[in-house]
Amino acid sequence: MIGGGCHCGNVRFALAWPEDAERIPARTCGCTFCSKHGATWTSHPDASLVVQVADPALVERYRFGTETADFHVCRGCGVPVVATSRIDDREYAVVNVNTFDGVDAARFDRSNADFDGESFADRLSRRQSRWIADVRFVVLPV
Repeated sequence: MIGGGCHCGNVRFALAWPEDAERIPARTCGCTFCSKHGATWTSHPDASLVVQVADPALVERYRFGTETADFHVCRGCGVPVVATSRIDDREYAVVNVNTFDGVDAARFDRSNADFDGESFADRLSRRQSRWIADVRFVVLPV
């Protein structure tokens, strides 16, 4: 299990990474949003993700460009923790590896990603095949 969250702790997560996948792909997106935030994303179709939110009023969903993904940004500290895409009534997600707690950086297979020119259909198909498909959001009791 990989834990992590934003800087202030308002958004935390538990990522069940497949045991047979020792390496963690870490894709640095070249879009302006990810570049300006220093976000690097990972996913695995066999992973599962539980996102815990202490104060939902402090989580901003930000969309831009193709408007096919929501970046969940903590308004308390400004950290983008996860991005989600709703496809055919199912939530898919990627997680920002820079928000992981206690994971040896040597496990990351870092690469750059460029999705400019990708068609709408190809973008959604890629997400369905590569992103985390078992995603749950939980609001913590006060």
